[in-house]
Amino acid sequence: MSQRRPGSREEDSWFSDAQLARVAPAETEPFQSPVPTRMVSNGEYMPHPQTEKQQRVEARIKELADSASKKLGISRRKFLAGTGGMAAAFLAMNEVFGRIFNVSPIEMFESAAYAASGVPLNLFVFDDQTHIIRSRKRNDTPNGLRATAQGPGAASFNAGFMANPNNPLGQLDEFRSPWTPWNPTHLLNEPDSVLLHADSPPNIGDQFHVVKYIQRMFLEAQTTVSVLSNVTPGTVLLPGETVPAPPKNIPESLSGAILTTAQTVAIRDFVNQIAGSTRMLGHGLFFPGIGNLDYMQFQIDTYGPDSWKGYNVNRAAKIDMDPTSDMRRWTLDDHDDLGHSNVAYPTYELITSAKNRNQLKKHPGFYNICVHKGLRTNDPHLPELGAPTDVPNAARDWPQLNFIIYHSCIRPAFWCFNALQDVLSGRLREGVPDILWTTEFAQLAAPFRNVYAELGTTFASTVVTFPTVWTHIIGQLLKFMGDDNIVFGSDSMWYGGPQWQIEAFWRFQIPEDIQQKWGYPALTEASRRKILGLNSARLYGIPGAAEAAPRGVYRPVPEHFESMIPDSLKTLLEFPGTPGYATDNFSKMRKQYVEMGGERSNTRYGWIRTRV
Repeated sequence: MSQRRPGSREEDSWFSDAQLARVAPAETEPFQSPVPTRMVSNGEYMPHPQTEKQQRVEARIKELADSASKKLGISRRKFLAGTGGMAAAFLAMNEVFGRIFNVSPIEMFESAAYAASGVPLNLFVFDDQTHIIRSRKRNDTPNGLRATAQGPGAASFNAGFMANPNNPLGQLDEFRSPWTPWNPTHLLNEPDSVLLHADSPPNIGDQFHVVKYIQRMFLEAQTTVSVLSNVTPGTVLLPGETVPAPPKNIPESLSGAILTTAQTVAIRDFVNQIAGSTRMLGHGLFFPGIGNLDYMQFQIDTYGPDSWKGYNVNRAAKIDMDPTSDMRRWTLDDHDDLGHSNVAYPTYELITSAKNRNQLKKHPGFYNICVHKGLRTNDPHLPELGAPTDVPNAARDWPQLNFIIYHSCIRPAFWCFNALQDVLSGRLREGVPDILWTTEFAQLAAPFRNVYAELGTTFASTVVTFPTVWTHIIGQLLKFMGDDNIVFGSDSMWYGGPQWQIEAFWRFQIPEDIQQKWGYPALTEASRRKILGLNSARLYGIPGAAEAAPRGVYRPVPEHFESMIPDSLKTLLEFPGTPGYATDNFSKMRKQYVEMGGERSNTRYGWIRTRV
């Protein structure tokens, strides 16, 4: 007879009594490392025992922490909560898994040394894919994406996720976990979350709204310029209907949009106004097809978009003038059933027409066509579903346009177990591991200087949980496309603020043995600077990219900040560039928050395996 106290975590778990006898609460683990050194379960699955390599990492972290804390004259706990502890964890992982993080022993002792090898103060960061949710959307936000990144814990559980929502098969990542937090230092998931820790973001709708965006992007991160993106919905739920259906026209589509072009540019204009410089750019919604040309021109005339965002996979193309016909999926080089080019190409013609060419003076990125491709694990190899076969024709036929391929066509959706199997399978494409869709994309795009690989979500979903996959992705992009044609995007706010990604990208390096075996170039400081900001600055004609970018700190926005939002913008959002980035109003506000932080908590919650 099971003796489980009603309401206890034991009763809430899915363990049998026999399994429960083999586990213990994760917070009872005597040693809480800055990074996990064993699988932690949320109670839905049996955690795997600590592996031999994980044991070696943990033992080495202890050795380094004991030695360093004695020399510094502080407790081991205090050491592990600071930058020295994180440096020790990086060093230990490098010793066991190979050198993938740029870190040196001196960083355990000097926070200045840790900072010196970390993200430099003068780094220009251009985040070319970010998101905000219109304010009335509180219950249909992408909480599942945030839960995948945050891992198990109160923030995920309170949002209704007791398991990784993007890993339904329970597949294990390279840490032998089905749900490893992508960055536990910044994506905190404490037991009482925001009630106990001001830096622990709860997984609720408000976290995706404009106030949190400004806080996370411009006060807590080193973001210099961001592009606010949006989505053309593939289906909408119309009034009186119970099943979502493809939209038939623009008004129907916009009714389901997470952010309209009007809202996007209004936020852009507000941010730039209060910053006193160009800190944000905004996408126009790319609705292709002859039936959408009037709305495309309306966006140009009314909103002045800085560039365009399109989704092949979403039904946004109107290929005729029939008001009763559904919008459909499309490709970059799309033709109708009779072979007529009346889908994407007429839209390109409109954008590049003599009438609209003057837009380039005010919006130098006006010819940038940003297209979501990939994140479709089980879909067939079709360009309208994300495969890259339509890229060469469009790039060749429209050399004046820049095609920025978001997510670099990575096929797996948010959980890259399949991509790891691609690497391990031994299947090669032109001499390198064939990571489905991304390897093909890099090789197809290689001849074209107007095609760019964008890293949003692809980097975030691999660098922590599938580092082998990320190593090959960045290696292949560098090898085939070059460091001038790769751009950074964080896909924030889906995964919290972008600073953890900026830091991880700056420290990551391709191991030398991997470089030599597959012919991958090194990820140098110069290439990091290009990818993290300078390439996009060139694409968008942003001046002052050589200026020192302001460094943000992890603190809340001032209490009065939200009051600066005018009523007109609140109503629009449905509420219930230039030199001088280092001296604009955002930068001045940051100085008030330097050195205001407490210690990091390394405690994890859940279940760990204590008996085999």
